[in-house]
Amino acid sequence: MASTQTPSLILLLLLLLTTLSILTTPSSSSTETFVFGGCSQQKYTPGSAYENSVNSMLTSLVNSAMFSSYNNFTIQGQQTLYGLFQCRGDLSTADCGRCVAHAVSQLGTLCLDSCGGVLQLDGCFVKYDNISFLGVEDKTVVVKKCGPLIGYDSDASTRRDAVLGYLGSSDGSYKPYRVGGSGDVTGVAQCVGDLSASECQDCLSDAIGRLKTDCGAAKWGDMFLAKCYARYSEGGDHSHDNDDDNDEEIEKTLAILIGMIAGIALLVIFLSSIRRLSK
Repeated sequence: MASTQTPSLILLLLLLLTTLSILTTPSSSSTETFVFGGCSQQKYTPGSAYENSVNSMLTSLVNSAMFSSYNNFTIQGQQTLYGLFQCRGDLSTADCGRCVAHAVSQLGTLCLDSCGGVLQLDGCFVKYDNISFLGVEDKTVVVKKCGPLIGYDSDASTRRDAVLGYLGSSDGSYKPYRVGGSGDVTGVAQCVGDLSASECQDCLSDAIGRLKTDCGAAKWGDMFLAKCYARYSEGGDHSHDNDDDNDEEIEKTLAILIGMIAGIALLVIFLSSIRRLSK
């Protein structure tokens, strides 16, 4: 009987190990890095007409993202539902579609049964709500992150100010996505596509002004407002600084789990062998 149980136990342990490896492997796509998310406090009743509207909205967002980098929808019903998605301006259509699909999947878990939800990933933005927000400028600070201080460096400060100045400049045309660089300092800014040209400019100007004031002489900085954002970094992409630390913790955790599972497997084999010998 033991000889029958042993392979089954080992197979179960190997399956568990494989599952843990999958669950603890970080996303390979930087566009899917989480920036912020939130859900409305109001809940809908499962199985209600509003739930059908939410499912229809999220499906429309995913489908539309396969063909465009921005779109918004309004679904009429007992409660009108509004929604939109937007991808970072440099993403291909395929990458945009994947990012929005991932965001919608995460929203389904993060905001289960919520009447509204919002999720900003590194590569895309998704929002839906029963309160109209389309075309409404909102300069509420949602996320502010500043990197480590690099001390006073007049050249670095000049390059940073030049990049942020370029991102905040306007020639009167509608430019919702902007990128700039000076030496090893790069920057990017974007506003949500439902804003007018003047609203977009106003939102970006506010984000960039806050970034200069709040992040000072930091190596990198992020300023996400509700309808726009501005970011800069010196010496390359800063978005993976925290990810590297997280990956190290994941690797340590996975190593411990692998050791524990391997030890259990050896113990099972050892006990099974003793049991067979005793018989």
